[in-house]
Amino acid sequence: MSTVELSFSALPVHVRTARLIVTAVARRSGVAEPLLDEVRLAVGEACSRAVEAHRRHCPDEPVRLELNGADRRFEVTVSDTVPGDGTPSDLSAALDEGELESGWGEGTAELGLAVIAGLADDVEIAATPKGVQIRMSWPAEAEATI
Repeated sequence: MSTVELSFSALPVHVRTARLIVTAVARRSGVAEPLLDEVRLAVGEACSRAVEAHRRHCPDEPVRLELNGADRRFEVTVSDTVPGDGTPSDLSAALDEGELESGWGEGTAELGLAVIAGLADDVEIAATPKGVQIRMSWPAEAEATI
């Protein structure tokens, strides 16, 4: 499957549209029906976090998503463009070590990251100088039809 790219303005109303598109692409990529709710919820959390960060720091910049189904995996990357937003440099390690209650960031963002980690099969979160990227993936049982 080729990569599907999506960008949208940092408005909460667009998160629903992103969830609908991601769910449709996940279905076409072979993600099992029972996992589609998890895909939709995890992507919604990641997009909501990015929208909130953009609204505070760079409201004119779009939130970006990349969707890819290859090697029997469906992968979604949600990227914001808010550099140095006060999060640790390795958010994946913070999730793995259960440090979400340590006080970094806002409680809502911490909870959203914990929800994503619980819903996605595999999660990598990285704060870069260009912003935060959340990469999530799920198994895809069938061959992609995209």
